[in-house]
Amino acid sequence: MADQGPYHDRSAALADREATLSHALSRLHLEGAVFLRGEYTEPWAYESLPPQDAVAVLAPDARRVILFHVVATGRAWIETVEGERHWASAGDVIVLPYGDSHRMGGTEPAVCVAVSALIDPPPWERMPVIHHGAGGAETHLVCGYLACDDPLFDPRMRALPSVFVVRPDGAARLWVRASIDYAVQQTALTRPDHFEAPTRIPELLLAEVLRLHLADSPAGETGWLRALRDPVLSPALAAMHASPERKWTLLDLARAAGVSISLLDERFRSVLGLAPIRYLTGWRMHLATDLLRSSDLGVAAVARRVGYESEEAFSRAFKRETGEAPSIWRTARFSRAPS
Repeated sequence: MADQGPYHDRSAALADREATLSHALSRLHLEGAVFLRGEYTEPWAYESLPPQDAVAVLAPDARRVILFHVVATGRAWIETVEGERHWASAGDVIVLPYGDSHRMGGTEPAVCVAVSALIDPPPWERMPVIHHGAGGAETHLVCGYLACDDPLFDPRMRALPSVFVVRPDGAARLWVRASIDYAVQQTALTRPDHFEAPTRIPELLLAEVLRLHLADSPAGETGWLRALRDPVLSPALAAMHASPERKWTLLDLARAAGVSISLLDERFRSVLGLAPIRYLTGWRMHLATDLLRSSDLGVAAVARRVGYESEEAFSRAFKRETGEAPSIWRTARFSRAPS
């Protein structure tokens, strides 16, 4: 058989990595449901419940909930208290892994209304549907939640951004849409006196969305979910994830983990296959692609957010990782959100 070259090797490695990541994510114990539909017309905007209130309403026995919104039609922005505005269009999935307070709205300026004023209080006999806006262009959202105690969703670890947008392609995009359509249809068929939303679909949906989101993370082949539970690695990872903009040194990270530099380095290499600072660089680039993909932030602001004092230094690092300058990467893949 003819040698298929390095491209084949990279493709095979990527396929192996995604298969391993999918397997690891499938072992997460998730429980949740699709619970709400929103039918909004321009202009519109709303503010969510505080996290503790959302938990009390959706999953009283849980410590926290993961929230997600699937954009069925139209276009919407979302922002958390961090203030970074992300945009999503039809077919995109918005994830709030820590259930943070957030605001959402459309393409036109609007007064932000508390969501509690738009929906009847539970218990619900049917899936609630919010109708809100001034009658212009429509945006439809399907919203769900999941509960999970895994360290991946521990807000102290900050292993994920407070909000991120995933844009599935090809078969994954079709699967997301078909799954949500099915969940909404099944909920509509429940008895008027008994509201019960399908649960497996949100679990499968979140696992697939996380696989897509994490596919380019600096996680080695298999070790990232394991690293989050490692007593040496988890405090170091939590420190980096919480403050990616900080000028971290090996000594700083070793102190955060309470171990020697040599032990920290050895554990990073054995579990993640990367040196600590190499992991940090990869994590910064992973965060940067998220921000370039869906947020309003300019390249210079993204650079500062991920720990680079100058746009030039960030651009060089980004190009080393991706092969393209940040502005070219952004333009080639995603249209900018409207101002």
